[in-house]
Amino acid sequence: MQFRKADISDIPVIQQIAEKAWRPTYGHILSEEQTLYMLDMMYSSNVLQKQMNSSIAFYLVVEAQKPLGYFSFEITEPDRMKLHKIYLDPDQKSKGTGRQIIEFVKQHAMQAGVKHIELNVNKYNSAVQFYEKLGFIRAKEMVLDIGHGYVMDDYVMQLNLAPTQ
Repeated sequence: MQFRKADISDIPVIQQIAEKAWRPTYGHILSEEQTLYMLDMMYSSNVLQKQMNSSIAFYLVVEAQKPLGYFSFEITEPDRMKLHKIYLDPDQKSKGTGRQIIEFVKQHAMQAGVKHIELNVNKYNSAVQFYEKLGFIRAKEMVLDIGHGYVMDDYVMQLNLAPTQ
């Protein structure tokens, strides 16, 4: 398995993985209408292209030429990184791929001098426990109005990379 930096030509692959991953992940949390709204809001070609042209780095998880997932992150402050997205093909869950992604992101963060990695995760997503196993803590709760009467009801989770005294 390898992590390859994604570019604009990879947008259709990212969209396909998102489409495949979202319903198993959020089907018990979000209505189909909200899922469709959010997929369009977050994964339209224009949105992804703008993000890729900004300071957000996108990576594909690839094995034997087959894309298995994607993730994106950005250094938002000199000592802080935001893990924006991490999604895997549902067939890849519980195979250690997510843990390897987090290790890759941590290494990138430490090389950049980052002391904290933050991410948002839906409060009812089983990934909360995954992140906690890897050392993330629930730093705060956040309800974000995303329009059309929908909200994102998330934990902001944080991983401290600074050495403890």
